[in-house]
Amino acid sequence: MSSGDLGEVSAYVHGYGEREAQRLMDQAESVRALIHHDTEFPPDSRILEVACGVGAQTVAMAQQLSACRFVSFDKIPQSVGLAAERVHAAGLQRVDLLAADLFETPFKPESFDVLFVSYLLEHLADPLGALTNLKALLRPGGDLLVVEGDHGSCYFHPDTPEATRAWKCLIDVQAGLGCDSEIGRRLHPLLQSAGFEDVRVSPRMVYADESRPLVQHQFVLQTIVPMVEGVRTEALAKGLMSPIEWEKGIADLRETGLSSKGTFCYTFFKASAKKSD
Repeated sequence: MSSGDLGEVSAYVHGYGEREAQRLMDQAESVRALIHHDTEFPPDSRILEVACGVGAQTVAMAQQLSACRFVSFDKIPQSVGLAAERVHAAGLQRVDLLAADLFETPFKPESFDVLFVSYLLEHLADPLGALTNLKALLRPGGDLLVVEGDHGSCYFHPDTPEATRAWKCLIDVQAGLGCDSEIGRRLHPLLQSAGFEDVRVSPRMVYADESRPLVQHQFVLQTIVPMVEGVRTEALAKGLMSPIEWEKGIADLRETGLSSKGTFCYTFFKASAKKSD
């Protein structure tokens, strides 16, 4: 769901504009406790954050793990600049940021205690190759932490045909780039195939209804709806929906976060693993 270092992928489907940058920050805040309440590493751990994007996860992680040291990088210099602004505004002192490609990193082998990868693998044509390449940067016995969404896990009410098709456009547009927006469900076999050990996966479900107005606002209206809206051009160009159908689908999706009868559910997957000693 986030922008970042895309490796061999030609474009990040959600774009790099100001609206997308704000959406990423809203997303991070809306699920921060859900995703990171149990994220812990020893003090002074050297953590490499891969494809940090605009720094949404950088700030969340560095604030929670204030005794650790972070190196966060992204291929897009503009994103790194925005991340640096947010890190500075948050007063975080133990974060270094730089522009780099995940397939050509400037780091020495086995120089990090932890690899942190979030919302990246869904956008890569070769996620296995990326993980295998990154594993070399992790010291023996080091930890890997991966967080990904799974767009196929989403369900909502009211689920009109147009809303369902608009959501499916998000999946189909990414698939057209050779990417897998349903990658969350296969993190366990993927990390095993990359040679990691002690792989453990924990699903993290976000649920919103009228009794959870903050989740409805932050997650559904500020995160989910803008994310789907971001593939409008591609979806219409591919003929996946007509403009009229699309507008109704988006309006119906928005209603799940506005209506007293609306509900929305989505599952993230958080995986941990280790590199063999």
